[in-house]
Amino acid sequence: MRIAEVTAQAYRLPLHRAWDGGVDRNDIVVTRVVTDTGAVGTGFAWTPLIGARAVLALLRDDCPAALLGRSPAPGPRWDDLRWHLREAGYGGLTAMAVAAVDIALWDLAARTVGASLVEHIGRRRDSVGAYGSGVNLDYELDELREQVRGWLAAGHRAVKIKVGSADVERDVERVAAVRELIGDDRLLMLDANQRWDLPTAVRALKALARFDPYFIEEPLPAEDLGAHVRLRARTPIPFAIGENLRTAAEFRAAVDAGVCDVAQPNAVRVGGVTPFLRIAREVAGAGVPVAPHLLPELSTQLALCVPRASMVEDIDRGSLAALGALDGPSGVLVESGSASADTGPGHGLRFASGLAPVPGDDPLAVLSGTG
Repeated sequence: MRIAEVTAQAYRLPLHRAWDGGVDRNDIVVTRVVTDTGAVGTGFAWTPLIGARAVLALLRDDCPAALLGRSPAPGPRWDDLRWHLREAGYGGLTAMAVAAVDIALWDLAARTVGASLVEHIGRRRDSVGAYGSGVNLDYELDELREQVRGWLAAGHRAVKIKVGSADVERDVERVAAVRELIGDDRLLMLDANQRWDLPTAVRALKALARFDPYFIEEPLPAEDLGAHVRLRARTPIPFAIGENLRTAAEFRAAVDAGVCDVAQPNAVRVGGVTPFLRIAREVAGAGVPVAPHLLPELSTQLALCVPRASMVEDIDRGSLAALGALDGPSGVLVESGSASADTGPGHGLRFASGLAPVPGDDPLAVLSGTG
């Protein structure tokens, strides 16, 4: 069996409410890999606001040369494709394009043997914890409380809210209100989205420590490990990082520096299922659990297979299903603070027809070929 055709299309998914910072949409690039036997695998890249057409160009113009006429085995093709695209760099948009292909190849591999993606990778557990999450720094306090009440009503026993306000006292007020609402027996996580500098982070975490955060996510710019090390010496609060780390080497460096207590790889941003699994195995060897970033329909399936799974993110109105991207249920179920997957063959993600193309892209333009 050989890869005979690669196609890619980019679609725009408007958000129900803009995320703080003006993010009013998510874009997806849906990729299909077809073999000479007619077998098909579907993958995708996902990005808020930036880069969908650039990813699309890489998939159409540059990826096929490393794929057509070759075996669809995910691991070897991932290594070949990453090397083929090396002149464009190993992370960022390049990793997203590689991810779309890699997810498609894993879907194809599982479908070929009639197995779900979870069973094909190797199921380690039937369910994994889930936490309620939202992009809510711009919410008024009453709105924030209402959002958290919704997570509690859904059965979540862990929640995550945004911090990083210009005034630390605003964060203190909001975190105090949420802690009072959820009680002392539920987990409360905080996410600063890289908004602080080192002095502000020291001050903020000192003020917020009394609310017993389970972790602080991205307290500082992701690439500045030195600043994380200095902050590590000033606070007992665990660090969750990884949504903006793009390679296994970056995760290894963060773990070795002692600043990654919970690893949060995003399957699309690191380049797909293949590197996600490699990263998860490596950090597990250092005793670090994995809490995948976003993408709950895919993250849940991967979390069921990795050695040390923490929790998956049940993001409010930000899943592929909530954005209207899917044609029917994915087979991933999140309820009562737990996530499970029963997808049938492959990953179970069927993208809806009639999605709006990203402006500027010809929806009929398809690059395909045979080898």
